[in-house]
Amino acid sequence: FAAVEQRDHPAYQGKPVIVGGLPNSRGVVSTCSYEARRYGVHSAMPLHEARSRCPHGIFLPVRMKKYQEVSTEIMSILRDYTPLVEPLSCDEAFMDVTGSEMLFGPAEKIAREIVDRIELELGLSASVGIASNKFLAKIGSDLKKPKGFVVVKADEARSFLAPLPISKLWGVGPKTGEQLRKMGIQTIG
Repeated sequence: FAAVEQRDHPAYQGKPVIVGGLPNSRGVVSTCSYEARRYGVHSAMPLHEARSRCPHGIFLPVRMKKYQEVSTEIMSILRDYTPLVEPLSCDEAFMDVTGSEMLFGPAEKIAREIVDRIELELGLSASVGIASNKFLAKIGSDLKKPKGFVVVKADEARSFLAPLPISKLWGVGPKTGEQLRKMGIQTIG
């Protein structure tokens, strides 16, 4: 959402954009730009707290119709390469390109082409995680945002995961992460 706002309003590029509503309203942050995250702003945070952490942020209402249109365009690009697209959210999806490699080449080539098309056709960046399963692909994709491109080979999964902080584990939020750290678990491996 924030990237769409920055794309549609060039003056917002490089600035902390917070999508969810006006800063004095009672809502919560739907999402925010990476620039806003540097100030500790995150999704589901009350807007008044986001304003106190980032008073110079650009607060915008949710334009769900616009975001859904962009999501449809992204999913359409993905489906050009395989019918096996599983949306995770409006801006994330899993793909199985195993059966598409004869037509389009190896997974890495397909992913680079998709990233290039999303940037060229939609003016947005994309992050990619390529792996033998969804769990590893999601962690890989999240690891190097924005514009990340991570390939995790099946025989490298253990060495890839082991040094990562427990907070990088998909599904481990701040509270669970803190409990695990109290138990002495600092890294995934």
